[in-house]
Amino acid sequence: MALYCGIDLHSNNHVIVINDENDKTVFSKRIANDISLSLECLRPFQKQLVGVAIESTFNWYWLVDGLVENGFNMLLVNTAAVKQYEGLKYSDDFKDAFHLAHLMRLGILPTGYIYPKEQRAVRDMLRRRMQLVQ
Repeated sequence: MALYCGIDLHSNNHVIVINDENDKTVFSKRIANDISLSLECLRPFQKQLVGVAIESTFNWYWLVDGLVENGFNMLLVNTAAVKQYEGLKYSDDFKDAFHLAHLMRLGILPTGYIYPKEQRAVRDMLRRRMQLVQ
């Protein structure tokens, strides 16, 4: 059975939601930002996971790098391209993570490029320069 994982990442914690092929949640948990805790949650499902989707927030490097180094297929979500919950008045972290997994299952998750570690410093510096001169 194929499984799909969405992670809603924050500054000090993240929410992991894993859905099956019918969008039934088989695992969900909020944990502290610690790669060992993330691996502890994801490893039992690793062979069945199609991918792990995470939003490209300001602090994604450590989590993506840690999971890639442990053999997970990571998808960096282009948050600007995700239309989420139009018409709904309420959302929470678990629903956000569920939504990422759902979009991945449907094959319509907008993703971005995960730059190699060696190129990130230059990219970040160029982005910062562009912000300063605009």
